[in-house]
Amino acid sequence: MTTPLYDASVPVFRQMLDALSDLLRKGEAHARERGLDPDAMLAARLAPDMLTLVGQVQRASDHAKGAAGRLAGLEPPPFADDEGNLAAAHARISRTLDYIDTLPVGAFDKAAERIISLPFGVPPMPAARYLYGFALPSLFFHVATAYAILRHHGVALGKRDFLGNYVSQ
Repeated sequence: MTTPLYDASVPVFRQMLDALSDLLRKGEAHARERGLDPDAMLAARLAPDMLTLVGQVQRASDHAKGAAGRLAGLEPPPFADDEGNLAAAHARISRTLDYIDTLPVGAFDKAAERIISLPFGVPPMPAARYLYGFALPSLFFHVATAYAILRHHGVALGKRDFLGNYVSQ
């Protein structure tokens, strides 16, 4: 048996991170087909004041592991933001998924009773509000922005690429 906040978080984190990894693979293939350096696209951004593609990957990872850990009553592990190539970006996504997979479902049993405090000055909030009002929207924002950066650079992507595998999650 699972709990509502587990069901609303971990499967969605997994789906979106798997989709993000697939988006990066399609971007890499696109660059190779055109004789470009695939790793160079990690520096791409939509606007000068926005995060780069690798920054979007890092923040998506942070929101998924952060929310999963906090909902399970644990402090999420810090990851250095030092991914300089696609292999490292994929490894970060894999490390995030591996971490999420270590969290026992039972650790989410009391998630609805938890008050979540964030390290950057946001007032503490109930776990459900944190998940639905901050963590999930933030994850979707960063994955969607990564998608948009790749589309902006000519990668043929569609809505199904963004959604990933939503059937078997």
